[in-house]
Amino acid sequence: RLLYHLEKEEQMPDGMCIDAEGKLWVACIDGGRVIRIDPETGKRIQTVRLPTPRITSCCFGGKDYSEMYVTSAYDGLDESTLAKEPHAGEIFKITGLGVKGIPQNFYAA
Repeated sequence: RLLYHLEKEEQMPDGMCIDAEGKLWVACIDGGRVIRIDPETGKRIQTVRLPTPRITSCCFGGKDYSEMYVTSAYDGLDESTLAKEPHAGEIFKITGLGVKGIPQNFYAA
């Protein structure tokens, strides 16, 4: 089922994760942000903007899963674009979101 219709400025979804409250976090590639969506209402409830547009994935980590780590891309960007986007390809740590992630599941091989 359709969960959420991205706004034009959010561009296209890429990597995603779920927080401890069951909300969906979506990395918006070419949108320069991660957004938090309530899957029950289909509403965006939080936006975190980042200093580069090509946001590729997000996950929670840290000692108590209260930090979000966000990756970005620089592949395919020409030299002039890279000069305007000095943070492309970096990994960002976001704190103070007021929500935590959940531990990963381990599976036996």
